[in-house]
Amino acid sequence: MDKFDVVAAIIIKDNKFFIAQRNRNKHLGLSWEFPGGKVEKEETFEIALKREIKEELNIEIKIKNKLGEEYYRDNTINVKLHYFICSHISGKIYLNEHEDFAWVTKNEFKNYKFAEGDSDIINLL
Repeated sequence: MDKFDVVAAIIIKDNKFFIAQRNRNKHLGLSWEFPGGKVEKEETFEIALKREIKEELNIEIKIKNKLGEEYYRDNTINVKLHYFICSHISGKIYLNEHEDFAWVTKNEFKNYKFAEGDSDIINLL
């Protein structure tokens, strides 16, 4: 199984974190996650992340810094996740891929079932 790179945006506004619920028809459906997606050939992580967030949420983001990396592998996928701290620059959030979204505090993370990998990175926030 090929391993591929995935980028994820940890979007912070007013001390709250943006999380999105995965599409029910996708792998790990209905789990919560930090949005993002697969890095295409010839893309930098930053370009991939901005593209994915525009496609999925219809917003522009500013990438501040890389928070960390996690590996995740199961019977379906083998990925290296790259997490970036971001801020929302412009645009109204429109869900093109996800079921739902929420702005949550660190203490509220425990109320959501996160996709594997994303649940590990929360400890760094």
